[in-house]
Amino acid sequence: MSAPLAKGFAEPVHDAQRAFRAALDALARPGKIMELGRAVEQLELNPAMAHLLLALADDDSRVWWQPGAAAAAQWLRFHTGAPIAGRPGEAAFAAITDASAMPALESFAQGTPAAPESSTTLLVEVSSLDGGPALQWYGPGIRDTKTVRVGGLPAHFWAQWQANHAAFPQGVDLVFTCGARAIGLPRTTRISRVEGI
Repeated sequence: MSAPLAKGFAEPVHDAQRAFRAALDALARPGKIMELGRAVEQLELNPAMAHLLLALADDDSRVWWQPGAAAAAQWLRFHTGAPIAGRPGEAAFAAITDASAMPALESFAQGTPAAPESSTTLLVEVSSLDGGPALQWYGPGIRDTKTVRVGGLPAHFWAQWQANHAAFPQGVDLVFTCGARAIGLPRTTRISRVEGI
């Protein structure tokens, strides 16, 4: 007998609205840390990742999962109807639970010049939102510059990000999650200085 699936939102309407607003705000205000809700009982995903997936995914949005996340994929499909994407390039959303082993950004859907919004949004669990090397972010939604310290990303990530930004209006957007917190990195954000990488 299989184990019962974990529950979804404790307060479905309120929690979904709160998580959806947090996702929009995170991408509109890059570098601002957003607080999301409590952990979902019996689910291995951290709270921010779980809440964002519940709020963003639906039966029209394919989600790509890193290998080993079959239970979480089944949980999300049960609660939202979101189908599983077979390849990163087919996904509307990607759930990256191990940032150190994430695929190259270019392997995800990049959108097209006519429909840049058809790209993948990556939700990436990292080890820290304030303990990594210092980066200066600037661009739309940021007044002057903002120092951000995301920890746990592979060393080559920021070079990939520069290429992703250069492809604007195409390219992917990211939301980094850590525990119950999240921070957005839209494709419009530029990185002016990187220390310690």
